Amino acid sequence: MITLSRRGFLAASAATAASLMLASRARAQSARISLTATTRTLDVRGRAATVWGLMDGNGRSGLVLDPGQAFAVDLTNTLVEPTIIHWHGQIPPNAQDGVPDMPMTTLQPGESRAYDFAARPGTHWMHAHIPAHEMLLLAAPLIVRRPEDVAADRQDVTLFLHDFSFKPPAEVLAEITGGASMAGMDHGQMAQGGMDHSGMNMGAVGQGDMMSMPGMDGMAMDLNDYNFDAYLANDRTLDYPEVVQVDKGSKVLVRVINAAAATVFWIDTGALTGRLVAVDGEPVQPLPGSRFGIAMGQRLDIELDVPAEGGAFPVLALREGARERTGLVLATPGATVTKVADMSDADHPAFSADLTQEAVLRAVTPLPERAASSQPMLMLGGSMMPYVWTINGQTWGKHSPVTAKTGERVEIMFHNMSMMAHPMHLHGHAFQVVGVGQTRIAGAVRDTVHVPPMGMVTVAVDAGEAARWMLHCHHMPHLSTGMMTEFAVSA
Repeated sequence: MITLSRRGFLAASAATAASLMLASRARAQSARISLTATTRTLDVRGRAATVWGLMDGNGRSGLVLDPGQAFAVDLTNTLVEPTIIHWHGQIPPNAQDGVPDMPMTTLQPGESRAYDFAARPGTHWMHAHIPAHEMLLLAAPLIVRRPEDVAADRQDVTLFLHDFSFKPPAEVLAEITGGASMAGMDHGQMAQGGMDHSGMNMGAVGQGDMMSMPGMDGMAMDLNDYNFDAYLANDRTLDYPEVVQVDKGSKVLVRVINAAAATVFWIDTGALTGRLVAVDGEPVQPLPGSRFGIAMGQRLDIELDVPAEGGAFPVLALREGARERTGLVLATPGATVTKVADMSDADHPAFSADLTQEAVLRAVTPLPERAASSQPMLMLGGSMMPYVWTINGQTWGKHSPVTAKTGERVEIMFHNMSMMAHPMHLHGHAFQVVGVGQTRIAGAVRDTVHVPPMGMVTVAVDAGEAARWMLHCHHMPHLSTGMMTEFAVSA
């Protein structure tokens, strides 16, 4: 074993990483909160990297709101490019949702904009709704604490995950898409194309068959379509991970946020006993385990028990279908912290292959039972060559909206006929997973659900504000080539 050096890296990064651990006591904040889109510098494997970020008035990454505190934020853009921020997991007025030109224009360099709405409790995050900007790490945690979080005798720790490339995002997107990507300043008018697999009958296919199932061209399911230079946890690699001091015999709530552009992870709690207690900010019936999957845009709250004898305990994020890993270390006072390699001995299994985890999650507060007014099916399709991803065979700009009236219950079935999984995110709403394959369940309440290759997931949603709400895949290269439609709600 090699003893891990405590050598710090760049001061800006250290301040950022330290801010990601939430204090157990309430954080005093002024009536209005300042948030700045700005540049910052990280040390990634000994190389300085200039990235973007969202910093509060004290130079900390992200925001933590106390129970009942309003989301009263003044956002200022100090970047050289226009951008716009989406409050992922929140339900703001549509005008404040943060999608380019739907309906607000991007925030110009030097411009400030005020946001005011009731904050939705839970583990959420905020990020640019422009794929290239999100890939520049223009994202941060957005934690809204519940009264029970304040009352609980446990420590809060945030694990914020990124995939990172030293190359500019436009170059990365061009390599992935073969030039098909719209890596510019807005979602724009995407090229139409891709494969239509809607004629296939998937009724006889079980979830366990997916890993071995060949694709339309004889190829197996594709888990990763880009090898990033590094995988970051709280802005660090395992070369010098964040070491969080915890007490012997204590409880720790690890709030995991997958802010990666195109990487699905397993969260491995190692020697610590774990319970998954919330997904996407919404409590679930505790699910015991030491390994939980998380797709892009999703969040997991995992409660851990630190043993009375103490020690050092890595909490790792394992890249699915590959050997790379990242994470942080929970350590009690005086514990010896040893270096953790950033590569496992063998490839990690696929999380995207099936719906086993989703099928056993149960909401603590499910949606009320009621009949659906409509049950639209969205066929998720696409291909690697040409690299184009579609919903019902259409790309953004040529899409057909899902429609509803305010207050109506709609059940949306996502039917994935492609060989890649798709984390589907709906803006402005929370939905409940009510179907996995052909099986009805009273599943988790979420805002982002991962749909496996050749799999089906059905969600129930009660239509909210009359407006156009984005519904899209949270895999950034898929989004950038058109995998987006809208949930168009009328009065």
